[in-house]
Amino acid sequence: MNSRSDTLTITGSRPAERLDAFLRMEFPAVSRSAIQRMIEEGHIRVDGRKVKPMHSPRAGEVVDVHWPEAKPAEAQPEEIPLDILFEDADLLVVNKPAGLVVHPAAGHEEHTLVNALLHHCGGSLSGIGGVARPGIVHRLDKETSGCLVAAKNDTTHLSLSEQFASRQVGKVYYALACGEMPREQGEIRASIARHTSHRKRMAVDDDRGREARTTYRVSERLRCSTLAEVVIHTGRTHQIRVHFQFLGYPLVGDATYGERQNQRWREEVGFAAPRVMLHAFQLSFIHPVTGKKVSLEAPRPADFEAVLTALR
Repeated sequence: MNSRSDTLTITGSRPAERLDAFLRMEFPAVSRSAIQRMIEEGHIRVDGRKVKPMHSPRAGEVVDVHWPEAKPAEAQPEEIPLDILFEDADLLVVNKPAGLVVHPAAGHEEHTLVNALLHHCGGSLSGIGGVARPGIVHRLDKETSGCLVAAKNDTTHLSLSEQFASRQVGKVYYALACGEMPREQGEIRASIARHTSHRKRMAVDDDRGREARTTYRVSERLRCSTLAEVVIHTGRTHQIRVHFQFLGYPLVGDATYGERQNQRWREEVGFAAPRVMLHAFQLSFIHPVTGKKVSLEAPRPADFEAVLTALR
């Protein structure tokens, strides 16, 4: 990868926000840990000086980001079957199965989508954030199935990241909710932040949270359940799961954001769901090279359909 630079001017002071968190939103393709490492190593400077990751951005400050040369990937290629919906020289879209972790992390160092893509893509990798790896531009939770796009080069990676950041990417999900939702359609506008005491959870928090918007329409009414077609207009962590819990209709199979309702649901229907019933059905974006709109759909998987059939 050829090293490159970006320059940002802070338009408004953010006394309650850290620089690493601010840059994570500006460059959603780059992990927060990678941004922290770049700040600490001096690749990111504010008004020409080295700062700490917890620096609070102030109006008028100029942030220079110098992307380092990519180091070899730490993850190892693994021959894991992929359900590829679209592929060309610049990117590919896969239908991720439930149970597959996207990124290597503590407890999941191997058998991830990244390991599979390293094997599939060979030497064609994106190096954004200083580590050569397939360009994971967005993520799906381990238990969520469906459409996920990955970039094969830095130009594609940056373009897709900008489309996600500027909300130009279309994302449609199927979500199965506990209970009978009264309205045929609706909109949820509720800011989301990390939970104050449970660090692996998110929560609606108007004071600390970032804007989050979800719209939905009922697709099918089932026994003790509602199947909804959901569009997310922002990309917050666990957004659909948190928003549906906030409405009072958490997703079927989601013990993290609705164990009490799920326990009642299991008692009423007489069986347990195999996972969180959430599927990324449709993904649409502008191809960074051809300029044409790409719109892809992933059919609902067998485990999802089996639950729907049992509820009909």
